[in-house]
Amino acid sequence: MTTTAPPAARWLTHDQQRAWRAYLLGSAVLSERLDAQLRDHGLDLAEYEILVTLSEAADRQLRMAELADAVHQSRSRLTHTVTRMEKRGLIERTTCPVDRRGVWANLTDAGYRLLEEAAPSHVECVRRNFVDAIDDETLAAVGRAFHAVVEVPQD
Repeated sequence: MTTTAPPAARWLTHDQQRAWRAYLLGSAVLSERLDAQLRDHGLDLAEYEILVTLSEAADRQLRMAELADAVHQSRSRLTHTVTRMEKRGLIERTTCPVDRRGVWANLTDAGYRLLEEAAPSHVECVRRNFVDAIDDETLAAVGRAFHAVVEVPQD
């Protein structure tokens, strides 16, 4: 019986390990700070992203599947989040009149008002904890880096 050994691990260099760990810690700290700020408005970061995405959509509505893709959530997780938001009157779901299997998520006027209320302090928190914490060149590099991460093909 012939077995092939798995390929040797491609360990990170010291500098790569430092950068990776800085990313892990920095992204966790940034998420915590953004979530804490949004809690002042009764939202978490995932809910805020849903409100923003719907506010930018035509007629403030998207199919649930499109919304899940746009906010990078599983359909199951999105359904639970939207259910909570629907109970608060921020979103309402309606059946698609053309395709009865399709469900639309619609941003309500109350949801839009909450977004308008939360957005200024949220943007200030993003600016203080991310944009203003680094120089313009580094900000551009971070943008390029994460565009590249998103484009990595997955098997």
